[in-house]
Amino acid sequence: MSLISSYWESFVKKLVEENKDKRSVIPSLLNQAKIVELNDDKISLSVASPGAYDFLAKRSHEIEQRFFNHSQKKIEIEFIVKMPSKKTVSAPLLSFEPSIEDVFAKAGLNKKYNFDNFAVSTSNQVAYAAAQAVVKNPGSAYNPLFLYGGVGVGKTHIAQSVAKKILEEDRNQKVYFCPGDNFTNELIESIRGKATGRFRQKYRYLNLLIIDDIQFIAGKNAVQEEFFHTFNAIASSGGQIILTSDRPPSAIKNLEDRLHSRFLGGLTVDIQPPDFELRSAILLIKAKEKNINVDIEAVKIIAERITDCRGLEGALLSIYAKVFGTKEQVDLEAVEMFFSQDNKESKKRVNPSDVIKTVCSFYNIKQSHLKGPSRAASIAFYRQITMYILLRELGLTLSAVAEMLNRKDHTTALHAKQKVGNLILHDLNLKKEVDTITQSLFQST
Repeated sequence: MSLISSYWESFVKKLVEENKDKRSVIPSLLNQAKIVELNDDKISLSVASPGAYDFLAKRSHEIEQRFFNHSQKKIEIEFIVKMPSKKTVSAPLLSFEPSIEDVFAKAGLNKKYNFDNFAVSTSNQVAYAAAQAVVKNPGSAYNPLFLYGGVGVGKTHIAQSVAKKILEEDRNQKVYFCPGDNFTNELIESIRGKATGRFRQKYRYLNLLIIDDIQFIAGKNAVQEEFFHTFNAIASSGGQIILTSDRPPSAIKNLEDRLHSRFLGGLTVDIQPPDFELRSAILLIKAKEKNINVDIEAVKIIAERITDCRGLEGALLSIYAKVFGTKEQVDLEAVEMFFSQDNKESKKRVNPSDVIKTVCSFYNIKQSHLKGPSRAASIAFYRQITMYILLRELGLTLSAVAEMLNRKDHTTALHAKQKVGNLILHDLNLKKEVDTITQSLFQST
């Protein structure tokens, strides 16, 4: 028996003795817990029910302090759930199996993402290889798999492709894709409606959880607390976690140390912006999906001019719309004509509603959220970006911009212009996002 094990045994025994007449829950649960892993600075204990896990996990810091007072040894205590095996129940003679499309939809997956239409090059080959490894050995290959990079580099595409592959092999797998702000909003609603048990039932027993834009939970203490326990519950039961972000874990401000440690416990992959070859391949894939006949020389010109993935598809569709009915294919002449359009004339044809629609489409939010009273950090920031573009690109007055977004004071628009203008000087990812939105606006006119 190791020294730490001996200390732990005496600690639990002492707790039980001291509380035998007090009906205290902690000593009883710790006495039933079993050691599954032990070293000099960490002890992992298995408990037999989710209820026991919830109760002890919330009090882990208190238990660690009491153990230190007993032994003068500072250790991290981790709880995991080991459910007793259930008896096999024979299936009914007739059963309904949902279609794979219904399974994907229930898991929150977008039908357009899969490995078949994912183009691979040097900028994303590490992420692609890691994703394939996770498909083969979920829960053990890289857990978590943390993918980060700018907008439109394929983080969501890879993550959802993993989910689809796992579900194609076994439809009974519990898989869920969730944007980071949705996780936050769901938790808040569950607390408000006193339904946290239902929330935990939904998330803690998944075989695969994907959180897109995990950086949105930073700075929200209750959300980080809940996600920490969700992460532990899934990982301890052999489940897989995939996280995406626009920045590495070390650059996520106001992220708890324990979550930072968990995020770095698997594999972190930086997905670089697509190179020329990858952009060309993406265009060819998109053209095939949309049944657009495109000349290879035209593809090269578009790939040279447009550097982000989302802009590529928009440019291709815009050019195709202009030549549809007059040409059999998108050729070099059509592309050169498209790019030679006077940008100033384009700007005159863009109106404020176009800007608002484009921002909402880019960030996948509703116009009612942007124009509404919501003070959620993400919505407020997207609103500021909208104001910045309206002011910079359309030359509108501060009062007009504030009124369009239902803000009472023109100083709100002034603050947005100054804040976003300063941020894009230092934040390359944000600059790319604003440039992509602007480019999309003036190319689609």
